[in-house]
Amino acid sequence: MDETVFELSAADLGQDPNEVFQKVEKLGEGSYGSVYKAMHVRTGKIVAIKEVAMEDDLDEIIIEINIMKQLSDPYIVNYFGNYLLANELWIIMEYCGSGSVADLMSVCKECLTEEQIGCIMADTLKGLEYLHKNNKIHRDIKAGNILINDQGLAKLADFGVSGQLKDDDAKRNTVIGTPYWMAPEVIQEIGYSTGVDIWSLGITCIEMADSRPPLCNIHPMRAIFMIPQRPSPTLTSPDEWSDEFNDFIASCLVKEAADRPTATQLLKHAFVNKKHSRSSLLEMMERASTIIEEKGRNFESDDEEASEEDDDDDDYTGTMARVDAPDDGTMVRASADSSAPDKITPEYLVKITSRKQADILNSMPLDSLKALLTQIDASMTREVAAINQKYEKKKAPILTVLEAKTAES
Repeated sequence: MDETVFELSAADLGQDPNEVFQKVEKLGEGSYGSVYKAMHVRTGKIVAIKEVAMEDDLDEIIIEINIMKQLSDPYIVNYFGNYLLANELWIIMEYCGSGSVADLMSVCKECLTEEQIGCIMADTLKGLEYLHKNNKIHRDIKAGNILINDQGLAKLADFGVSGQLKDDDAKRNTVIGTPYWMAPEVIQEIGYSTGVDIWSLGITCIEMADSRPPLCNIHPMRAIFMIPQRPSPTLTSPDEWSDEFNDFIASCLVKEAADRPTATQLLKHAFVNKKHSRSSLLEMMERASTIIEEKGRNFESDDEEASEEDDDDDDYTGTMARVDAPDDGTMVRASADSSAPDKITPEYLVKITSRKQADILNSMPLDSLKALLTQIDASMTREVAAINQKYEKKKAPILTVLEAKTAES
């Protein structure tokens, strides 16, 4: 079934999600919780379920849901609905079978070719063009937030740090996102707009070509100070890549935000307009699928075990989250554990938010607020019923004995 026509019915949303969906496989640890592949029991539709622990920041969760509800584009992961349970929130989304671009690179242990990057950039730019035309900024573009579906189509995902612009000229001042991909103006807190996504896109090109972003072996807090000071980064070996690709990256990584091209302009760039075949990307997806089938999603190779002893590489762990190596994703808060070792895994994913929960709720449409309240009421009803049932079971044997003794007397 086409993702664009699938939707959860009112009956589905009113039921216990454990009855509506059958979990097939745990895919890994993502933003604020676990991500599962699941099947919609009634239709057989395969979806992804992000389970979010409710002790995490509700305002960030509301941001992600509110942003995703407003989006409908072939190059953005579809949102189908959510369930509010006693201790967690389930977000039901489109399932992209190949995971993220970072997953593909990590599983296959190889960088992407220029042709593969060209396909992904064309799709990603279309997604960004849609976002920006709707006055939204993603603010966390990187290989780990670009998912690939079974047809090899790239889709933007993970909108927990996304921002809404009030008008075309609006600028935000919140320092938010992932340090190595941050635009200079974000770090300098001088106000920014959609150009921050273009900078991050350029860094993502380097990440896909070189396997990691620039400065990845530098402590993230030091990198934050270095990004505005240093010249714009380039590929490690520019001569090994085409002039068009080098120019595309240079266009994205213009230090002055006002001089950066828009997503619409970049869609006309010579690199993007090349006829990039999707076949090599599909072949890489097939290889990754075979490796996962043979070794499982949480496999760890000899190379990875050896790399754990390499201090230079440990500061950058990539954007893939394996089941046995939880990563709080792209919206991680600084660790509150003062006894934690100094190694930055995965604390390099820094997020600073200045928006209050009340502000988030005030920005939500009336229908969204009513829907959220309805879900809370439904969740409360289920929870109260479950508690009543639990204590009725505890009371039952006592009442039985009590009745028997009363009858005897």
